[in-house]
Amino acid sequence: MKVGSLQLVVAVLALATALTVAYDPAILQDFCVAVKDRTSPDSVFVNGIACKNPSLATIDDFTHSGLNVPRDTNNKIGANLTVVDTTVIPGINTLGINLVRIDLAANGGLNPPHEHPRASEILIVVEGTLYAGFVATNPEHRLFAKVLGPGDVIVFPVGLIHFQYNIGKTPGLAFAALGSQNPGIMSIGNAMFGAQPPIMGEMLAKAFQLDKKVVAGLQSKTWINPEGDN
Repeated sequence: MKVGSLQLVVAVLALATALTVAYDPAILQDFCVAVKDRTSPDSVFVNGIACKNPSLATIDDFTHSGLNVPRDTNNKIGANLTVVDTTVIPGINTLGINLVRIDLAANGGLNPPHEHPRASEILIVVEGTLYAGFVATNPEHRLFAKVLGPGDVIVFPVGLIHFQYNIGKTPGLAFAALGSQNPGIMSIGNAMFGAQPPIMGEMLAKAFQLDKKVVAGLQSKTWINPEGDN
């Protein structure tokens, strides 16, 4: 094997190795309760977030109340997401998990097409009738979708575009668990037409086979994030 080819193989193997470990690392202690004050003498900096001294941890660091309360869905997309992360339950830190409550308005509440670059997701429907699914990658862009009711579960593989749409006449409610403390979220419409500074309209028109005026109109809209009250 030539030297150049060997170097290429080594480089590819190194990249593959890096990608296989690009997930939340396994913890080496029972827990690492997050704290906001990184300067506190009773904290230690771990995995991007400071943790309190384990001897100071309490049960309140691992519990939260209020996920039974419906959120306001009176916005443009008829949806509101409540994310349970380290700001809500500090004890989640370093555990590689995340929880989301998804409230969807009746007759069209939508959690728009989006993807999570760092986590797969499992979602259970509690109320409503949801049309939910995901799209596979090139070249087929195959759609996997189904109408789900209370008690039904669906899985969204990591990095694939997915959505939930309430086609029922009553409010929808679902809970989703994700396999990362910080899964990240990339909403497709927001990213393409709401990016700041704006992406070149001519390029978007060609990419989406749209008229430039249509693209300009899309870019002029206010793209909202379903997380929180919008």
